Amino acid sequence: MEKPRAVLFDAYGTLFDVYSVGLLAEQLFPGQGTRLSTVWRDKQIEYTRLVTTSNQGAHYQPFWELTRQALTYAIKLIEPAARQDWPAFSARAEQLMNQYRHLSAFPENKAVLQALRDRGVATGILSNGDAQMLGVSTRSAGFDGLLNHLISVDPIRLYKTHPEAYALGEKACGLPASQILFVSSNAWDALAATWYGYQTLWVNRLNLPFEELGTQPHRIGSSLRDVLAFFD
Repeated sequence: MEKPRAVLFDAYGTLFDVYSVGLLAEQLFPGQGTRLSTVWRDKQIEYTRLVTTSNQGAHYQPFWELTRQALTYAIKLIEPAARQDWPAFSARAEQLMNQYRHLSAFPENKAVLQALRDRGVATGILSNGDAQMLGVSTRSAGFDGLLNHLISVDPIRLYKTHPEAYALGEKACGLPASQILFVSSNAWDALAATWYGYQTLWVNRLNLPFEELGTQPHRIGSSLRDVLAFFD
């Protein structure tokens, strides 16, 4: 592979820890925080796929709204009483949504972004998140000035893994996918980006097996620091 000329990162799960809401979830729903966080994330991704693949995207909703609806589902799953009396749980749901705006960034991220900037490598986020979500999250993480592009799928109303979502990265960078490194901690995302034509790094933070669909990412790492190996 030739050395990439730009790096695009997935946001949720890759730069921002989607399970960092677990501590607050445990405080609000004692004994259920981990389960709530997991169901919330799984349902959030499921909803992006449903609205992208059904009726030519006629049911599209912004990622923030799908995140809220996924949380509502997760609470109603773990707390059946919420199905009959949602107002009694809505304040707790709002607390969790506010926390989602300010997800924790993984500790090595800022140094990696700075190192790429020092090397003169263009960087960006290519995410399902809408522009407002991404803006708040990056500012909260202290990433101001470290990213050249904040690319949301919202303008095309198609979520990853649709090919048009990945095409946004080429357009923003002005480069073909083969000259761009796409980095994701989500195996399904790294796989689809590889199929699309990006150079790919799967950041396997949880030591999971990769998807069994016959294609591997170009490299597998355990933290964002493994991005820098592409430039050594």
